[in-house]
Amino acid sequence: MIQNWIYRLLVIVFLCTMFQGCTVSYKFNGASIDYSKTKTISIADFPNRAPLVNPALSNDLSEAIRDLYSRQTRLEILRSGGQLEVEGEITGYTLTPMAVAADSYAAETKLTITVKVRFTDNIVPENSFNKTYTAYQTFDANKQLTDVQDELCATMVTEIAESIFNDTVAKW
Repeated sequence: MIQNWIYRLLVIVFLCTMFQGCTVSYKFNGASIDYSKTKTISIADFPNRAPLVNPALSNDLSEAIRDLYSRQTRLEILRSGGQLEVEGEITGYTLTPMAVAADSYAAETKLTITVKVRFTDNIVPENSFNKTYTAYQTFDANKQLTDVQDELCATMVTEIAESIFNDTVAKW
């Protein structure tokens, strides 16, 4: 009886050590990257080619995208030549009058940012794509753009950066 118990214990210890290297991992950042194959990502600067230019927008967007990948993945971030490549340009920065008030003037104005992105996956080429991202915010037409621009742009830059991240590595 004692030998039977010892035999079972040895089998359990053997199985535990054999399966010790096998783990199940859940990530809550949303990234689905095979780090054994993919180690680097290059994120180029996003030049502002929009007719109406916000001087800080190009840098803010480029840095927001880099920051997101830095915080939520283990990929090494390069300026060029990565196994994954994100590049593009800001193609639109527009103001559009919206809801008309009783006095026939616009009550709100919509600020829209449009960004064209080229994603190249040099490991799995069929994951590559070209896509346009758009984000917008509205504000009271009685306010000047310069008064609300920084806050609105920060919100839209975050939204666009998260959409790019989700489409490239999260596959949501």
